[in-house]
Amino acid sequence: MMKKLPYFILLGAISAFLACKSSVKPIQISKNISLQAFTDTLKLDTFKIELKGEKSAKMNLVFTITSYKGQKIYEKIISANQLLKSYLASADLKKEEEKVQFLTEEVAHFFEEEQFLVPAVMPNEKADKNMPDISFYEELKKTQLNGFSYSLGKEVKIYIAWSVKAQQVQIYYKCC
Repeated sequence: MMKKLPYFILLGAISAFLACKSSVKPIQISKNISLQAFTDTLKLDTFKIELKGEKSAKMNLVFTITSYKGQKIYEKIISANQLLKSYLASADLKKEEEKVQFLTEEVAHFFEEEQFLVPAVMPNEKADKNMPDISFYEELKKTQLNGFSYSLGKEVKIYIAWSVKAQQVQIYYKCC
């Protein structure tokens, strides 16, 4: 029995170590999906946002749009670190849990109704300095396809839509 005592102690130490390791809460990866008319006025495309990563400093929000035909037509990787830096001045996010909670809430609210613009551009709207491509803006007036807006922090808001002419998602408005 005395010869086996070191083995029992080692086995107990390993068990205790593994028990401590298993009590660590893994970060839950958050995902949000919305079906919306985007490349067509009647058929629904899939909008998906996922929070990926182990710690807030290395997390990314991965935003994709897949057409009703099953093709990925848009992907934007948003650095969680950049997003947090933009909001840290106004939000008290000191602890890792608070940062992850903030990012999880961003994912949950990413596809709120007001983000989907139906249509992207109204026929009577006039172009201004925040429109990077006036011809695309005019195309949207004619096609009446829907748009979508999302933020890259407090300072930057991006508006995107499907270009029938270019067969790709393009930015049609970018501002503060």
